[in-house]
Amino acid sequence: MTEVLGTVLPGNWTASRLKRVTSLLNRGSAPDYVDDGPVRAISQAANQPGGLDWARTRFHDATGDPRRLKGYLLPEDILINSTGTGTLGRIGYFQGGPDEVPCMADTHVTVARAIPSEVDSRFLYYWLSSIPFQEYIYAALVVGATNQIELNRDRLGDAPVPLPPAEEQGRISGFLDAEVARIDAVMGIRGNRQGSLLHMRRAGALAKVFGQAASSAPTRLKYLLSNKPRYGVLVPEFADAGVPFVRVNDLLDLRGRAATLVRIPEALSQQYARTRVQPNDILLSVVGTLGRAALAPAELEGANVARAVASLRVRHDVDPGLFIRWIETADFMRQALDATGSDTAQPTLGMEDLANFNLRWPTDAHEQRRLAEEVEEVAKHHDELAACYEKQIRLLAERRRALITAAVTGQIDVTTARGVRVP
Repeated sequence: MTEVLGTVLPGNWTASRLKRVTSLLNRGSAPDYVDDGPVRAISQAANQPGGLDWARTRFHDATGDPRRLKGYLLPEDILINSTGTGTLGRIGYFQGGPDEVPCMADTHVTVARAIPSEVDSRFLYYWLSSIPFQEYIYAALVVGATNQIELNRDRLGDAPVPLPPAEEQGRISGFLDAEVARIDAVMGIRGNRQGSLLHMRRAGALAKVFGQAASSAPTRLKYLLSNKPRYGVLVPEFADAGVPFVRVNDLLDLRGRAATLVRIPEALSQQYARTRVQPNDILLSVVGTLGRAALAPAELEGANVARAVASLRVRHDVDPGLFIRWIETADFMRQALDATGSDTAQPTLGMEDLANFNLRWPTDAHEQRRLAEEVEEVAKHHDELAACYEKQIRLLAERRRALITAAVTGQIDVTTARGVRVP
């Protein structure tokens, strides 16, 4: 009887170690990023479970033969995200780039190259994506501090791999290719179309509320602020103790993450004293992901922000909650896209452009309060719709993982399981 990570395998299956079924198990190279270049660099952000996101790749200014680069990729290489808290352990599969430009992994991605005589590369990809292996990553392979965790490469090589007979590996891979593609197609339709429609509907409903304000008058964004908008620390240095540091992803749940934010030295924060956070400051993403905003809670007083986050401090007679809802309207996003449309790399919203955004703002204090209540009701309704949509996506993702796990551990016979449909 062979057992792998708590699962008893079928009688004709064996087991091995990742380092014995791969000829390469190394991190990639540190890229020298340029707007255009001879090599595409794939980061952990570009490594997505449903396929590589080429829009998130950048170019590396390589010299000489790119095949000599550490992390140079060949078709059928498997990519393992090896640092960070959000995507650690995410598995991708490289089938070649969208053009003839060579590709490489960066230092945050480990490349696993299957030995064909030992394991089918697709089978190995699915095993590394399975529930037992993903749980094993966090239980046995992670090292480092809470905010700087990474996979231990030596222990990664010792990770167990179940091995069905070669023909069975091929049948499992073929079965999963078909069934996972079907699930991914459904998730893509719902993720791209339904998610976009919900976002557009929310932005339109909020804009409609603002358009009904009787006291609205045209103004520029800078006239609603008590200080000029500013972005934060250009090159952060992290420390175990110091000043809490807000990054773009933290804006998704700023209050919930307040106690676990990474920290920077006090001396570095003092160099950017103008972006030290005060309660009710509006923190806005201005690089890459534009328009993500959050209201600073009282417990983050004195914190600081990243270069990709702008700090906006509204006048005392401007409702900050209402102002954030205006940021969620199509009017804000249209101007943000216009201001960054010529950017060749990731969009970066300049502070001068942001300060000169046009909007119609209610001048009457009573109407501001009424509108604030109305937009919160609109936002609550659309949050409920979004929660239902996210539940559908989550159930599909769970279905995907469960199906992969059942197949790569022999819990289902794929020769009789073809035709499985997503409920």
